[in-house]
Amino acid sequence: MHLPDPDSLEVVEPGAREKLEGWVPDLADENDLRDALERAFDYRGDVLITRKDGDRIEGYLFDRRTGPTLADSFVRLLPKDGTGKISISYADIAGLAFTGRDMAAGKSWEAWVRQYWERKAAGEQDISLQPEKLD
Repeated sequence: MHLPDPDSLEVVEPGAREKLEGWVPDLADENDLRDALERAFDYRGDVLITRKDGDRIEGYLFDRRTGPTLADSFVRLLPKDGTGKISISYADIAGLAFTGRDMAAGKSWEAWVRQYWERKAAGEQDISLQPEKLD
């Protein structure tokens, strides 16, 4: 099994994440659409996709498969209403909005450890690093 060299991996500096929550990208051309869907894939909140037929689907975009054309490219989404996974062709997407709260915003390892030390400095006892509850 080949493991990647950790020094060659892409690393995002703490606080360098884009704030995408509430963003409605202008999808003027194919490059805009592809770029926005890549950002939606990295986003840790729900997105609202408006299809060209007017249908609107909100949910978590968990996968994308890019091909040479928009018709050959798909995003996969877990709808917010709990229905099963769906695939949507890039060619069918008319609009995109980043509607959900970015669950990863402000949650770097450094922020987590800083919170621990602040609580410890305040004199709290029996503290531990626990994950925050999801909404």
